[in-house]
Amino acid sequence: MLEYTRDIKLYNLGISCYYHDSAAALLKDGHVIAAVEEERFSRKKFDDEFPELAINWVIKEANITPNQIDSVAFYDKPVLKFERLLDNYIAVSPRGLYSFLNVIPKWLHKRLWIKDEIKKHLKGFSGEIIFPEHHMSHAAHTFFTSPFNESAILTIDGVGEWSTTSFGTAKNNSIKLTNDIRWPHSLGLFYSAFTYFLGFKVNEGEYKLMGLSSYGKPKYYDLILDNLIDVKDDGSIHLNMKYFAFTYDKVMTNNRFSELFGISPRKHNDETLQIHFDIGASAQRVLEDVLLKMAKHIHKKTGMKNLCLGGGVALNGVANYRILKESPFENVHIPPSPGDGGSAAGAAQYLYYIHHKNPRMITDYETEAVKENIYVGPSYSDTEIISFLKSENIRYKTFERESLVETTATLISEGKIVGWYQGKMEWGPRALGNRSILADPRDPKMKDILNEKIKHREQFRPFAPSIMEEFTSEYFDISVYSPYMLMVANVKQPEKIPAVTHVDGTGRLQTVSKKTNPLYYDLINEFYKITGIPVLINTSMNVMGEPIVNTPSQAYAMITKTDMDYLVMGNNLISKTG
Repeated sequence: MLEYTRDIKLYNLGISCYYHDSAAALLKDGHVIAAVEEERFSRKKFDDEFPELAINWVIKEANITPNQIDSVAFYDKPVLKFERLLDNYIAVSPRGLYSFLNVIPKWLHKRLWIKDEIKKHLKGFSGEIIFPEHHMSHAAHTFFTSPFNESAILTIDGVGEWSTTSFGTAKNNSIKLTNDIRWPHSLGLFYSAFTYFLGFKVNEGEYKLMGLSSYGKPKYYDLILDNLIDVKDDGSIHLNMKYFAFTYDKVMTNNRFSELFGISPRKHNDETLQIHFDIGASAQRVLEDVLLKMAKHIHKKTGMKNLCLGGGVALNGVANYRILKESPFENVHIPPSPGDGGSAAGAAQYLYYIHHKNPRMITDYETEAVKENIYVGPSYSDTEIISFLKSENIRYKTFERESLVETTATLISEGKIVGWYQGKMEWGPRALGNRSILADPRDPKMKDILNEKIKHREQFRPFAPSIMEEFTSEYFDISVYSPYMLMVANVKQPEKIPAVTHVDGTGRLQTVSKKTNPLYYDLINEFYKITGIPVLINTSMNVMGEPIVNTPSQAYAMITKTDMDYLVMGNNLISKTG
């Protein structure tokens, strides 16, 4: 093991790709200094290709060359994953022939040769390349972004190499994953099966299922438990594979699954019926109950007061809230990007803290750590923004900071919909005040307006409230801050903020601190001064099917192709009417 002196800057690169949400993250002396998903550059939503553009950007952002990178970590072990694929195809033969012929060439062509791919794209790099296991990357990301010296760990997703769920403990710079659930018995794939069955894309539409479920009743809860999934008291599960097709086909469910519910899988453009809402509500309730059983069991086994959640299933804010409220854990932490994209950072964090055995560094959780975890993506200066506006002959008005905040807050209070493009892009799937579309939460019609005329998406989809953190407990039934928009809590005063109150009386809130995002906080505060409401509607600046905007050009396109009224880029205000 090499020993590093304090005056040497240690750069570690983390990479994730080839499944979904490809990303790159760069650490400097253990701190995340740049991280971004490939989709933000390629403009292909959930891009799974090798993140060449993301890697190029993080290196450029750090103002280094590849030969200054000490080591690289890839977020899983491709050989083990390939072993699982071959084992599975042999087990289901001959039914999996079509899938086999479609998938295996991709692995033989490039996925097994990821080390060569990394070296090809990092000209001059001569350091070590390591491959932590998939769930260890998840675990590292959630623990090393937490404020805890020690914690229980729970990671849940579709599947890594073999593991679909894992748990263990972490202390200082060490993580031990001691138990797991293995393929094909996956809570993540269970939920994805219902995502597919209800007409949404797997690995893309799970959050839509969560929103849809609130419109139904869990009428099929017992039917699911009696036929599809066996749940033990400790939260361990066993899927009845007679009903699932994902081991041998490109679809998730089979005819038996359809016969069980008495309907065929919903097509994307089909009408959403009450039975779809009820099936969704039932699947959501099963997921929540399983996770709660897991959490209670892990607490009993570890005796720890803190829990760190990771993996794609940790994006389910409804389940997260129930764990926070109903489990014995005193504190629950979830990183802003708990899925595969975040594992790029997790792999790099594993590399720095566990592989290189560097001491754990815990920064102020409410300030520097939150900023480091969120606002680490691309940015454009006012000079660059103005240069773009002038080059396109776009009319704009430049304000001083105070006037900008006052003007924008006034426009929102008057019912205008405003794009808010500021500073560094957020890391993860949520817009958290820098690449956001903002609107007035007091208008009960605003939700439908945003869905129909701005986002071009399903009417059942809710919108998130951004709230000044000191007002959190006044408006929501939650006792902790939620800076990453990963908790869905009951709204205490729905009559005041109807546009961000979901049909079930909840909201997926983002608590905003003056220390972590002062400009966004001041904007909400100004809106509060005008209206008496310390909340704004916050949704990501994109339309359905597209990634969140990256460049000024992409941001301006939003005002041309939607009914958004104004766009604020840096200190500059652009009106749709010119």
